[in-house]
Amino acid sequence: MPNETNESPVWLITGCSSGLGRALAQHALERGDRVAVTARDRAAVTGLAGRYGDRALALQLDVTDPASVAAAVQACEQAFGRIDVLVNNAGYGYLAAVEEGEEAAVRALFDTNVHGVVTVLKAVLPGMRARRSGRIVNVSSFGGLAAFAATGYYHATKFALEGLSESLAAELAPLGIAVTIAEPGGLRTRWAGASMRQSPIRLDDYEQTAGKRREATLAVSGRQPGDPARAAAAIAAAVDTGMPPLRLLLGSDALAGARARLERMRGEIDANEALTTSVDLGER
Repeated sequence: MPNETNESPVWLITGCSSGLGRALAQHALERGDRVAVTARDRAAVTGLAGRYGDRALALQLDVTDPASVAAAVQACEQAFGRIDVLVNNAGYGYLAAVEEGEEAAVRALFDTNVHGVVTVLKAVLPGMRARRSGRIVNVSSFGGLAAFAATGYYHATKFALEGLSESLAAELAPLGIAVTIAEPGGLRTRWAGASMRQSPIRLDDYEQTAGKRREATLAVSGRQPGDPARAAAAIAAAVDTGMPPLRLLLGSDALAGARARLERMRGEIDANEALTTSVDLGER
């Protein structure tokens, strides 16, 4: 990964208290990079950062608080001189049928998973643009490509992030800044366990769809096939390439699911080709 000196790259990673964010911070530090290790509760990352001396900086960063974001970005740039790699990892899931979703909870979900990403991007991008160099990794999900019952609001945040990231990639490419959308499948993290939130509303009409999938999602916690450490290594390898991919699926389950999704879409598109093209202006 290019930068203006021979010093090790500088990462700023959100959501490092556990899971993929923590694994990625540790991977980058183990290979000699410098990392701003952040979490809403700084105490959750001080132990990790303390093992790596002056190459690690433990910072409080709440993506829903613009002042917190600005302070963390400033502290990172003051300590390390710049930010080469930004990883927007902070986020969580929410279980509810669409009709069961609570307005305040849904707004909070979007504030973290979407608006929080935008806040961090706007704080970091001026420095990257000035240097005409940088890598951005927005952590989405296989759930940013396909949607299922009970996680509609979570999918909505990740679909939004995917669209935002595609536009961002087009805007930043001429400036030497690459954007990658990381799309993990099931990683063995707290996402489906302690980090998961859900609506207390349970409507009988959805018990055979959203209700069953709520239980299945919670039951998979601790049994997911993906290794966060290996996912972290894959992200770092992608960041290091001269042309990082726009999308990076993580895990064989994500790969199989994405291919199945593409086939379903192709089938629907082809089956309705005549109806689709019938709206064009022209002779009838």
